[in-house]
Amino acid sequence: MVMLKKENRIVLAILMLLLMIGCRNPKQEEQDLMRIKSADKDNPKKVILLLVDSLMPEAIDRGIRQHKLPAIEFLIEHGQYYRELVSSFPTMSVTIDSSLITGKYPDDHHVPGLTWYSAGLKKLINYGTGPMEVARQGINPVLADALIHLNGSHLNSKLPTIYEDLAGQGLTSGSINGLIYRGMSNHTISIPAWVQGPTSLPREIKVKGPDLLALGSLSNPFEGSIDLPDGLFNKMGFNNDFAVEAVKYLITSNKLPDFLYVYLPDLDRKLHRNGPSEQNGVIKVDQQLQSLLQAFGSPEQALKDAVIIIAGDSGMTQILPDAQNPVINIHNMFEDASVLNPGETVDKGIDIVLAVNETMAYVYAVHADRPIRDVAKGLQKDPRIDLIAWKEEGWIYAQQGATAKQLRFKADGDLTDPYHQSWKVEQDNEVLDLKVNAADHSLAYGEYPDVLKRLSGALNSHQGEFLVVTTKPGYELADRSSPTHIGGGGHGSIRKRESLVPLIISGTKKQPQYLRMVDLKAYLLELLKKKTQINH
Repeated sequence: MVMLKKENRIVLAILMLLLMIGCRNPKQEEQDLMRIKSADKDNPKKVILLLVDSLMPEAIDRGIRQHKLPAIEFLIEHGQYYRELVSSFPTMSVTIDSSLITGKYPDDHHVPGLTWYSAGLKKLINYGTGPMEVARQGINPVLADALIHLNGSHLNSKLPTIYEDLAGQGLTSGSINGLIYRGMSNHTISIPAWVQGPTSLPREIKVKGPDLLALGSLSNPFEGSIDLPDGLFNKMGFNNDFAVEAVKYLITSNKLPDFLYVYLPDLDRKLHRNGPSEQNGVIKVDQQLQSLLQAFGSPEQALKDAVIIIAGDSGMTQILPDAQNPVINIHNMFEDASVLNPGETVDKGIDIVLAVNETMAYVYAVHADRPIRDVAKGLQKDPRIDLIAWKEEGWIYAQQGATAKQLRFKADGDLTDPYHQSWKVEQDNEVLDLKVNAADHSLAYGEYPDVLKRLSGALNSHQGEFLVVTTKPGYELADRSSPTHIGGGGHGSIRKRESLVPLIISGTKKQPQYLRMVDLKAYLLELLKKKTQINH
């Protein structure tokens, strides 16, 4: 245990130093701030989207009842408030952001989760799940995947991002600490020379992004213009204060681009530690929003100058205390198989590969002679498992963990859901809590929002034979070095609690067609395309 703690500290220190020490490029920074000035002179109203990691509608409603969220309450009173925006699946930030920025589910954008297995590369991809997994997976591959491959090759290059679409329309855009940022402008992420040897990373990483790209201290275009909290004790700029102060600078210096995306991560950390009932983090977010609105001169002026949109990305489930056995050690459920150890190479002796995303996991059968349906049998015994799903002969099968009740479905059937997607569904509708009306050929969703498309999106997001596994509320999955959140909060799964997030829109009366994360891109483009029609 002492060695594990020591290893944990070493890994954290290396990652902090890597993020903290970056070579500045003043010319690039100057270019960023020069080129983001709005291209639309006649319609200066901007669109600012703030994505608050793990913001939940229950926290907003509770805070307003207690009169502790004046900024959010103002925006709701002067705008639109939706409590049930459907997130992407798995409910992990990197996949959700990919859906938001591309307007598609993972079957199109190809970013399946925070961790997943590439059959083509025979490699477990990990964008940074936790220090122990990073240590065993290797710092070099994790950083390379997160800083180079995620936006450079993993995100579908044939699928345009909102930044690329806006550039094609002659409009400017910016991203502050966004995980998915591919655009049309050239940027440089700088890595200190001393890291090159041990990590094999290049000193400078050339990336494509929006007109303005800020990634904490890795890429700080505000250097020399404003002193932002991006040091060792400020998570190297990957924090709310960095993001909000950067936005305030753009507002007060009249440099807002036509569209600005802002990622606020701090609340997620608090909820993982304290659970979804944590309220202080939401109050802190509200204070930061209040200061942002005041940067316009007043909250009223803010809504005259900009459309301000606030959204959560995923909810949180309360993880049970240790005494109630909340952690499902999924690697122990395959006693008759050889399961890949973190950091090992996939060879002929490996039968199973695990990619755990908190309350969801991908389980891969890496040998063709092991049917995926047989792999699923190893998971049926544990009553803490909620759903097991897989593809087979053109169908997607979903099975309840403890009961073994089963349903199968595929697209292009005679049932139409609320999003005008058509499906063919057979067997037990109870498995996915579907409400089928045979008379009018319709189906509605219950406990699992947009579950047919979201499960289909995950199961078709990358190559290979694999299962999707989710847990019942209160439990989370773990491999040998996975981070756990006992007594705190977790997400990743597909139930309502983790899937439905708030959406607040102020500064326009135009409404989104559908309340899904995957539909926000089209809505944003519509706002930006027809700004003369936005109601002040």
